[in-house]
Amino acid sequence: MSTTIVHTPSSRCEFGIAFTDITPPVGMYHRMWGAAAHDRSTGIHRPLRATVVVMRPLDRSRQTVLVSLDHCLLRAPEMEALLSETCRLTGLSRSELLVTFSHTHSAGYLSRDRTDFPGGDRIGPYLDSLPSKIHEAFRAAQLRSQPATLTYGSTTCEMGCQRDYLDEARGHYVCGFNPDEAKPLPLNVVRVTAANTVLATIVNYPCHTTTLAWENTLVSPDYVGALREVVEQETTAPCLFLLAPCGDIGPRDGYVGDTSVADRNGRQVGFTALGVLSGMNPAETDHVYQGPVFSGATLGNWRHQPWTAKRFASVEIAQQAVLNVPLPYLSSLPKLAAAEQLHRELIAEERSVREAGRTDEAATLRAKVERQRRLLDRIRPLPPGENYPLPAWTWQWGDAFWYAAEGEPYHLLQSELIRRFPHRPLIAITLANGTNVSYMPAREAYSKPQLYQPEVALVAPGGLETLTDAIGRQLAEWDS
Repeated sequence: MSTTIVHTPSSRCEFGIAFTDITPPVGMYHRMWGAAAHDRSTGIHRPLRATVVVMRPLDRSRQTVLVSLDHCLLRAPEMEALLSETCRLTGLSRSELLVTFSHTHSAGYLSRDRTDFPGGDRIGPYLDSLPSKIHEAFRAAQLRSQPATLTYGSTTCEMGCQRDYLDEARGHYVCGFNPDEAKPLPLNVVRVTAANTVLATIVNYPCHTTTLAWENTLVSPDYVGALREVVEQETTAPCLFLLAPCGDIGPRDGYVGDTSVADRNGRQVGFTALGVLSGMNPAETDHVYQGPVFSGATLGNWRHQPWTAKRFASVEIAQQAVLNVPLPYLSSLPKLAAAEQLHRELIAEERSVREAGRTDEAATLRAKVERQRRLLDRIRPLPPGENYPLPAWTWQWGDAFWYAAEGEPYHLLQSELIRRFPHRPLIAITLANGTNVSYMPAREAYSKPQLYQPEVALVAPGGLETLTDAIGRQLAEWDS
């Protein structure tokens, strides 16, 4: 049977957005990369933001407050402190608050145990300032909250690319651009409007924010800064970037010190998003076949037709479910005492070779010390037992499904759910309320020699697939 109506994928809810500047002071501890030769930042490429979105069903029966920070991540102690203090200031419950990250690797390493490092004395005061700034943006978003229509569109963008690359000459994998698996990645765009005015644009794309790497000494949101600039100049409304599952995805052109490359990457994604916006149907309309028009040819006449009451009701559906998905730990996960002893040994070895004047060897050992320190950061907060209780969140907003998960899942989480629900807009969010679980590689990635992500993973092979199935089952209940 011929299709006579094409629905415009949409949601209706109360929506408010605001952002505030969270750029850290120049000279604060900055070293995110093990290979970096510097400790302190030396300047600002682009400012950092905290963006707060308030979303409620039109009956105001509940609310979700989404906070996106221009940082890479927070360790468990800092994440817990941020969530607790933000809830205290805003009056939100923990079930209402979701904090995520743009995941830029050029904002600084925000760990309070770096106090003794150059610029580390500024980390504590900076972290202490974040909850009040989030509170400020939250109050502004609340004041601006109003009934709004969210219109969804999607395309693909080739800025990002698969990054599990086989170095055949050396017989192992590296984490970098893999041209043998190059394919376009899904780019989702949400236009938020009220009374024919654009209130915000949301861009959802799966690519690590790692254009800038160890050579860069500037504070930067990476490609996200230029992306937002491109979209906001055209729409004159705030742009929120949400990072989709990208544990195995990075920029084709990345790991550089040149900020113009980050800006170029951001413009590529931004202009792609504008292309989607330009092709969207008018809000609160569907494309409806009107019948034939007899002219020189018999023409098919389609028009954008305002929604009926029934259509309005369908896009106002709002549901939420919070999941807890137990994932078995890796059997090879090191014990804490042994990992601490190795860390001490590496520190002593680095000091010894540096004092002996062997600078190249000392630089390699410095990176190993940093890697071991971060392993300790990952395993110290893990709950006891055989499984990690991974939190995930799902929402239905009208025609669209949204979902979020802690940690850094491989792109499989997104691509498989797109395959299962091809007729639904799917907005995917990672690094939700932390990353205690670290990377979640696809099962087959664990067999790739020396590949970074499985080396730092904490859960056993199959964990990502278990998470994908759990989210998929919940979405299928709403899709039936």
